[in-house]
Formats: sequence, structure tokens, C-alpha cells
Amino acid sequence: MSDINRRDAFGLAALVGGVLLPESATAGPIGTTEGQGRPAATWRRGHDGQRIADLGDGRFLNPLIAGDRPDPAILKDGADYYMTFSSFDSYPGLTIWHSRDLINWRPRSAALHRNIGAVWAVSLAKHDGRYFLYIPVKATPNDIHVITAEHIDGPWSDPVSLGLHDHIDPCHAVGEDGSRWLFLSGGDRIRLADDGLSTIGAVEHVYDPWRYPDDWDVEGFSPEGPKIHRRDGWFYMITAVGGTAGPPTGHMVIVARSRSIHGPWTDDPGNPVVRTRSNDEAWWSRGHASLVEAPDGSWWSVYHGYENGYWTLGRQVLLDPVRWTADGWFRTTGGDLSRPLPAPRGGEGGPHGQPLSDDFAAPLQLGTRWNFFRPGPGEPRRIGHEPATLVLEARGTAPADSAPLLITAGDRAYVFQCDIAITPGCTAGLLLFYDDRLYCGLGFDEHRFVTHQYGMERGRPANPHGRRMTIRIANTRHIVAIHTSGDGGRTWHRFDRGMEVSGYHHNVRGGFLMLRPGLYAAGTGAARFRDFRFTALPG
Repeated sequence: MSDINRRDAFGLAALVGGVLLPESATAGPIGTTEGQGRPAATWRRGHDGQRIADLGDGRFLNPLIAGDRPDPAILKDGADYYMTFSSFDSYPGLTIWHSRDLINWRPRSAALHRNIGAVWAVSLAKHDGRYFLYIPVKATPNDIHVITAEHIDGPWSDPVSLGLHDHIDPCHAVGEDGSRWLFLSGGDRIRLADDGLSTIGAVEHVYDPWRYPDDWDVEGFSPEGPKIHRRDGWFYMITAVGGTAGPPTGHMVIVARSRSIHGPWTDDPGNPVVRTRSNDEAWWSRGHASLVEAPDGSWWSVYHGYENGYWTLGRQVLLDPVRWTADGWFRTTGGDLSRPLPAPRGGEGGPHGQPLSDDFAAPLQLGTRWNFFRPGPGEPRRIGHEPATLVLEARGTAPADSAPLLITAGDRAYVFQCDIAITPGCTAGLLLFYDDRLYCGLGFDEHRFVTHQYGMERGRPANPHGRRMTIRIANTRHIVAIHTSGDGGRTWHRFDRGMEVSGYHHNVRGGFLMLRPGLYAAGTGAARFRDFRFTALPG
């Protein structure tokens, strides 16, 4: 009997592309990565072996939070820090993350539960003791909504439309005269009513963003994601230009400042203050930055970037130290962020992240661990709970229209598995899912497998296991291997189709998303999922 049949991936060994690794290779505290021309850097490992930024010795190594966390919106609220990200078509959306030291972050709860469209870069603010989220959505028509709450964990109000159909990336700002504003992409702004729930007057253009030299490799001008910060009598407007993806050297951060919220705005002579200058750097397309003050009074910039060679992981959140110049501008000092950096001091640390494994002993953690992709109005009602079991009613005909349940995995290599039982008429399985037109994985009905690749059905070979089996998918640096078991994981059989998924990303498909592990149930009836296990692997 082969090693594959004798050992389980989460017991004595882990399977990577058909090769068994010893347990020490997957359960150790340190993982390594190397890039072209750069020395190796190391991560500590947390829940399920996932990499974490805090090195435990007063240093940290980016990413701050691994996996797709684009367009970070950060709020300092006394000793607490809150951050949320674009959630696009995932619901519940706008998960609020919390930290007290800027390095260790944990998810709290989701702020948005009703599907109002694909959620883009939001603004998170607190004004007069109340929290506000300004939410641009890509829908028909596009719009910007606002929701409010008295506590960061909610309950959050129902979304209110502001009727801004041609604008994105709002940023809430308060002027020296107490006036409230939304700054918008393209150098525009609009006045807010005193309660922040409606607008006054028309959109006005207030700033022509600094432009890069014509010979730089960029995606497009695309001034977007303005962030307004006030410090020492200056208002700083931080803007992204150069396009969000495309060439790795495109996205960048520029700065302008003014003594008044009403301008005029003067460009930083050092623009751009953040830019990927070489395809060999650790982080590509760095932009959409905010400033934040750490517990020790030091200043930092939070922004997103793509990991070199891993567009599939989406835009990950990065933390870059900042120094202030004698003439009142700021400069980031972390370089290409490939090396460990001294962490800010002070504040309370603690565990980072969350487990991705789920034994379904409790009802599903929607909005923190799990999200539906593009759910319908009654999607949460599809979920049932039995002892140690997630019951998911079937919907649609395939992963594309079944609103699969997804997690966000931030490692370059990982393996996940789940025991699945179906009722007659149901097709269910495990996926690596980018969007409804680009995914891969394996499903089954009571007679046949269903092979998914490139967002299409690629074959339906005979299913020897019947209506219950365990499926395991390993994604090892974009090489995908699938195994099945009919006896609860005691013996495994390699499925006869391997895959390579490095092209499952935005620059191929669009959409600004990431490739996410998940599960689905289509057809009629229901699927019962038990013992979902996730393990990050070295590399």
C-alpha cells in the first residue's frame, strides 16, 4: 500500500502534488520565501499553519494580513484600531478587523449584510461618537451608500443611497470650519449634510493630480482612492495613480497638501512617495495608502499590493514605516518590504487572524470565516445546522450560479479537505473559485464526478464512492492536485486531472478578486459538509 493510502494529510503527513511531506514540514513555526535577488525572509505561523506578520522578536514581516484585503480603510479610535477592505461580491461583507498594536489583527463582525452590489473602496470614519461607512458599489446604476452604527460591532443601519452614480472611492473628511465632505476619485469632492447621511449641492473638482513621466510602465492614469489626513495644521490628500493592476510598476501613491480643506492643494515635490520600481521587488502595484499613528507615536502608511508572482492571492495589506521631513512632508522607509521591519511599540498584542478549518460544531461564522459569493436575497436561509454538520441547500446548476461559500486563504501553498454527503439530485464539491466565470475543482452527484476547470465543466467520469466521499485539494504554488476517499480518509485516490492556476487572476479575468477555496451545492436537495480542514504548507 502506498504512503498516500497509509497517511492522512492532516495527521502524520501532508500531501503536496502527490508527494507526502513529514508533519514537521507543515506544523513548524517558520515558513520561508525567496525572491529574485533577495535573501530569504521568514514568517511565523499561526492558526492552521497560516503565515502571520508578527515575528515575536519586536519585528514584523509583510503582509500585515495575508490574502485579499484590498483598499484598506483604517480608523484609529482611542487605543483601538479598526480596518476593513473592499469585499466586492462577497456577503456578508465589510468585515471589521481589530487591533491594539497595528500588527496583530482579528476579525470582529461584518457590517454589510444586504447585497447592494460589488463593494469597492470604502471610507470608515467616526464622527460625534458615531461610526460611518461610505460604500461605493458597482451595480445598476453605480452608487455610493452610507451605513452607520453606535458601536463598531453594530448593528449597522440599512444602506442609504447618496445618489452619486458616477463616482467611486469616497473619503470622509472634516474641515477646519467643521464642514463635512466626501472626497472622490479624480480630484473631486461633495459636501455632506451635518448628519453625514445626505449630500449638499453638486460634485466639484478641486485638485488636478500629479502625473508621472510618460515613459513609465503603468496601466493608466486612474487617480483614485483619495485619503484625507490632518496633522500639524496641514490637510494631506493621498491619492493612488497609475492603475490598480496591469504592470507591476504601475500603481503608486502621490501626496498633495493644503492649509485648508478648501485648498489650494500643492503637490509633494517627492512624488510618488510609494512605487514599485522593478518587477524583481517583493510587492507589486503598491497603492491606495492611508496614514495612521501607532501607540508609540510613530507614523505608518497602510496600503495594498500584489505579492511577486502571486496575482492569485489578490491585493494584500501592507504596513510601511513613515518619517516626517523638516518641511512637513512624509516619506515611507520600508523599501520593497521584503525584509523584516521593527514593529511599532506599545499597545496590546494577541493572537492574529482566525482558523480557516471548521468542524461545524457551531453555526456557520458568516462574514468572518465564510462568505457567500453574489448571494440572492434569501441566501442565509439555505444554511442549516446538524451536530458537527453544515447543511447547505442546493441552488443553481453549477458553481457559477450556486453562490458558493468561500474562505480567504493567504498562503502560497495549502491543502483543504471536507467530508461531503449529498441527497439525490444534488451535486456538491470543493472549489478554487475566482468568480462565476473562472474556477476549478471537483464535484460529484450519486453516479458521476463533475470536473471543473477554467470555469467550465471538463468531464464527468464515473463516481465509485456514491453519495458520500471526502475530497481533498492541494494548491502548491499554483499546481493543483485532487484526491478522493470513500472511507473517511483512510485511503486516498488521486483524481485523474491535474491543474495549473497561475492565470486565475485579475490581469486575465478582471474583477480585482482572488482565487479562494470553498464549497458548493447545486441542483436540488442538499449537501452535508463535515470536518472542513485547512492547512497552510511551506513555500
